[in-house]
Amino acid sequence: MKRFLDFIEGITVWTGKSFGWCILILALATTYEVFVRYALRDPTAWAFDISYIMYGSMFMMAGAYTLSRDAHVRGDVIYRLWPPRIQASIEITLLFLFLFPGMAAMVYAGADYAMDSWRWKEASINSPIGVPVFPLKTLLPIAAGAVFLQGIAEVVRCIQCLRTGQWPPRIHDVEEMETAILHQVEHERKRKAELAAIRGISVEELEAELAVSETKAATGGESPEKGGHAE
Repeated sequence: MKRFLDFIEGITVWTGKSFGWCILILALATTYEVFVRYALRDPTAWAFDISYIMYGSMFMMAGAYTLSRDAHVRGDVIYRLWPPRIQASIEITLLFLFLFPGMAAMVYAGADYAMDSWRWKEASINSPIGVPVFPLKTLLPIAAGAVFLQGIAEVVRCIQCLRTGQWPPRIHDVEEMETAILHQVEHERKRKAELAAIRGISVEELEAELAVSETKAATGGESPEKGGHAE
């Protein structure tokens, strides 16, 4: 089951990171447009189209990747207080009630929408050069299918949690700065607790000793009371 979970999440992570390059293309295209528009007085006819095509592609294809990182917005004021097994029960119920039906409907409707766009060779009406938009609309069912596939991985994760009482670890990847800081603080807290236990003192006493040591180091080894002053 772990190999199956890693296989699905590997596909999801690869897809998300691949489409993440769209932001670089968008940035370069926007920079070029600003330069030729204001420096050369010769704006392009495709700048607006490339902006929504790149951003739309990245936004849609990042859905499954975001789900694999458990990074979607969650109203977890109460959820985070529940034990893991209760969380997994709620999670798997919501996946079958909302995520799977919603993504299946989007795959069905999006496929029809994309086929019509390909049949008509649909082009953008926002520019005179007629930028093709049917490739973008093709991503609608693909993105929904990717989220559906990742939803299966989330069900597997919930089943493992229901069996063991602990959430299985996710594939290590880049983290937001806030998450990294929280992990660093937690690591420092555990390190102080272990050091305090070895020395047979409380964490508060250890922190007080560390504060005194830092103060002495900052004042060149002299205590604040003995700091030099003019006679």
